Amino acid sequence: MTVADLITTITDMYRCLGDRPAFDAHLNPGLTIWESDADGLLSGLAALDDLRDRRAAQAPAPSPVTVAPEQFHADAWGDTGLVRYVLRARHGGDRPDECFRVTDVLRREGDAWRIVHHHAEAVR
Repeated sequence: MTVADLITTITDMYRCLGDRPAFDAHLNPGLTIWESDADGLLSGLAALDDLRDRRAAQAPAPSPVTVAPEQFHADAWGDTGLVRYVLRARHGGDRPDECFRVTDVLRREGDAWRIVHHHAEAVR
């Protein structure tokens, strides 16, 4: 598996956004997560689901038209991968894009890469 496989994994994951089981298939169940809107380090899919549910319960905001990673920098060392990228959420009308700086650490599990740590920071 190559660096290109890491980028494909991240790109495929965001294509699944909105389909939790398909999205979560790219995640190791024990992953750790830093998110700009979380109070501390999240650990595991249950904690991620809790964050997702809290976000959904907030005042509804228009959904982005697209969400896609860009500006990739990726490295792989054996069964460990590191991908850095900008995640851009594009909105319709005159609402500005939202961007996040993201770092994902991945581990090869069988024939697939899975994220074991995700760090996303909103760019202001």
